[in-house]
Amino acid sequence: MSDSNSSRAIKDFLAESEEILEQLNLDLVTLGDAIETGGEVDPGVLNTIFRGAHSFKGISGMFGFDDLCELCHHMENLLDSLRLGKVQLSEKLVETLFSLLEVLTRLVHGKAESEDFTLDITPCIQRIDAILHGDEASAPAMAAQGIDPAILRVLTEYEEHRLNENIKNGKNILRVAVNFSLMSFDVELAALTDQLKQYGEVLSTLPSAGDVPGHIGFQLLFGSRCSSEELAGILQSDDLSVVCLYSPALVVAPLGLPATPLHSARAVAVEVEVVANEGEGNEEERAASLRSLSRTVRVDIDKLDNLMNIVGELVLSKSAITALAVQLKQLAANDLTAELQKATRGLERRLEELQQGVMDVRMVPISQIFDKMVRIIRRVSNEQGKRIALDIRGADTELDKLIVEDLSDPLMHLIRNAVDHGIEPAEERLAVGKPEKGTITLWAAQKGNHVVLEIGDDGRGIDADRVRKKAIERGLIAAETELSREDVYNLIFLPGFSTRDEVTDLSGRGVGMDVVKNNIAALSGAIEIDSEFGRGTLMTITLPITLAIIKALIVRVSGRSYAIPINSVLETLMIDATVIRTIERREVMELRQKTLPLLRLTDVFALPVEALPGSTRSFVVVTGMAEKRIGIMVDELIGQQDVVIKSLGATLAFVRGIAGAADLGNQKTILVLDVGGLMNEALRGEIALHV
Repeated sequence: MSDSNSSRAIKDFLAESEEILEQLNLDLVTLGDAIETGGEVDPGVLNTIFRGAHSFKGISGMFGFDDLCELCHHMENLLDSLRLGKVQLSEKLVETLFSLLEVLTRLVHGKAESEDFTLDITPCIQRIDAILHGDEASAPAMAAQGIDPAILRVLTEYEEHRLNENIKNGKNILRVAVNFSLMSFDVELAALTDQLKQYGEVLSTLPSAGDVPGHIGFQLLFGSRCSSEELAGILQSDDLSVVCLYSPALVVAPLGLPATPLHSARAVAVEVEVVANEGEGNEEERAASLRSLSRTVRVDIDKLDNLMNIVGELVLSKSAITALAVQLKQLAANDLTAELQKATRGLERRLEELQQGVMDVRMVPISQIFDKMVRIIRRVSNEQGKRIALDIRGADTELDKLIVEDLSDPLMHLIRNAVDHGIEPAEERLAVGKPEKGTITLWAAQKGNHVVLEIGDDGRGIDADRVRKKAIERGLIAAETELSREDVYNLIFLPGFSTRDEVTDLSGRGVGMDVVKNNIAALSGAIEIDSEFGRGTLMTITLPITLAIIKALIVRVSGRSYAIPINSVLETLMIDATVIRTIERREVMELRQKTLPLLRLTDVFALPVEALPGSTRSFVVVTGMAEKRIGIMVDELIGQQDVVIKSLGATLAFVRGIAGAADLGNQKTILVLDVGGLMNEALRGEIALHV
């Protein structure tokens, strides 16, 4: 296989395995929640988990990943024993499945870097074997009492196990006999099964020869708390009959199946296929069956990036054509120039539609990372011996795929902090009148061109006095420094700051929160902290929906042009120098009875001041993110334009206050300001002035 084909195959494997692992994670969470709440476990969930492990084993073996294949094989054995009742379902077993999922995830991520990456899976296999042969193993189930042996003989081992479980749980065992037309039996059978599942569990579906010509018969074994009369009243159909085979209240005489010999499912399927082929219109039906069930296409994000770059270049070309059309109209206004401008406006509308279409393809629900956080919270809370409930809202809120990927690590660190620092041990919570189980909230919502994420907990909150004391001990601030509550919380984001005296596996090393803030700033976002000591903490992250093509306000400072993302611009002002005041060595102005901090780009970037002779006026671009506001002082406002942000690369990643570069389409490249980063720098500067 060529290198390109091999690379493409590995990408397909990674994409497929990621989908399976994410679904396994969700199903395991559902299984764990059912056990914790003491509810009845849906056997369909167990089957879905089993099929997920089986599918993952299949694709792993196809690509020759023996370690993944072997671990999945043993996991599949454990799940098969679980669904057959040979192993008891418990919280300990669910945690084992979560740990196996963690190892599988680490192996897949490792193979994304190198196909030769592997881990020692022996401890995992030993853990599985210990469960299969240890205290979790169950004695073989007794044969169902009161059920005709003729029925038991045609049931699979799993179906017989489910039959016994329903009898053990005190449910009635009913037989639903029905005849369906050969032309529509698949749809009608699926509809009947879905209806029955609302009132119990379909244990088995047994096909038989129909009593009506052109029809096929089915007998469905059904476990429910409904009686046969109640179920017949619910279904309300003359084409079916309901008979009770077993009732815990009154064990009835065993009723067997009709004397008509049972056909195997395979034999019936062949018979139906032969009959159907003799009908009319079947050629069209056979052709239709070849179509895919899904209408989705998996696309590599690199291809979308390339497409976005092409759209960006088209946007720049459109801007250049628009500028030329304006110049031509100024030189010679005639019908031709008018038609050119009309065509340019049409091109602009179509480009906006194309741009929006590409953006829609790049957007993914934030549930992609919220779902991963569920597994992390479960594992970390178990390590800490804490019980935690997760409240997720707004998971369908959409963000650019690349932003979602880069957000994973900061969000994971905040979640770990909430579990480790925030949620108290059960005895401490009970002592202060809180529920034993703590709550962590993950909320998301779109607000304009931004998405706001809230990560909260009902834990002990942040002790502002302790934070201040630690900052003084570490020499970050002077003892006489006066700080607002917000300033105190922002100390947490300083490098090396930690209130922990001991180091744990989760936190306390003095690294992390500054990295979290920097990573979010790199996404042109901002993070804020609000906390009430003893009640809990709320972290609010504000992010732009996309960083690809944006509208920007072009400004000029000291003869240099800069772009400010328009989604961060609240308004623009022209002010006189007399309205500027200085408070604690910071320039501010009053805007609608509120104090607005001012920031001069000449000071931030050490630019020469080129004040116009005799001019006392300047422009202020009022920008905001979350609840923060700041006024950026500039010399001129040039206008709005669509720009494509290009990264400055790793070499210039250290530059603060710059989100990237953009081409204006006139062979001129300008820098795009990072509003969130400028706000952070302004805040750090304000703290530094107090030191």
